[in-house]
Amino acid sequence: MCGRYTLFIDREELEERFDARFPDSESPFEPRYNAAPGQELPVITNEAPEEFRRLEWGLIPSWADDDSGGLINARAETVDEKPSFRAAYESRRCLVPADGFYEWVETKEDERIGDSRSSSDLRSDGGKQPYRVAFEDDRPFAMAGLWERWVPETTQSGLDAFGGGLEDETDEGPLETFTIVTTEPNDLVAQLHHRMAVILEPGREREWLTADDPQSCLQPYPGDDLRAYPVSTAVNDPSTDEPSLVEPVDP
Repeated sequence: MCGRYTLFIDREELEERFDARFPDSESPFEPRYNAAPGQELPVITNEAPEEFRRLEWGLIPSWADDDSGGLINARAETVDEKPSFRAAYESRRCLVPADGFYEWVETKEDERIGDSRSSSDLRSDGGKQPYRVAFEDDRPFAMAGLWERWVPETTQSGLDAFGGGLEDETDEGPLETFTIVTTEPNDLVAQLHHRMAVILEPGREREWLTADDPQSCLQPYPGDDLRAYPVSTAVNDPSTDEPSLVEPVDP
């Protein structure tokens, strides 16, 4: 699965990398060292590929009765079949920019988690150890995502419920949410978890947004130029969001 990620590149570099802009009317872009479900985060939708939009992480299907239980991940193998994702897969796809993601692993004494380049020994003496997975140079990438627009039903109360004609309407407006598509892990991530986010090849990012059937985009990204290293357990708290979270630690 993918349950946390990072995005701390400079705004100008991020805009140049994806050829998209943050609307001037929105709050300034802030670096994220611990992006978590339930937060509003920047994505690029097929509806407006020239701009970043802030959507809430945790997809709510358009037909849902309420806005609880957002789905943070969707399996690539069934994304075109599951009722929660089928419509979004057909017409509401997005790019989720990131420059790393976290995975947690149950570690044992002398267990080896290999770095893709150095094969360094990242051992732990037990418990769950968080790891950050990123490119060697921390360059940004796009994870495949789906997005939805959920519109709450208008509720009425007061005399109108008895035909009196007075209305007390509650209309919260539409809620736009997204989920991250996952697939089988590459050799590096397989040492941490049995799933990984779909990292799109840069040349296929627009294909993911626009193709009639983009299933071929949903392949595990090779791990040759990725690294995995242990980070502080402070990342376990989603309210903690600071640069120290991405620094390597001794497990």
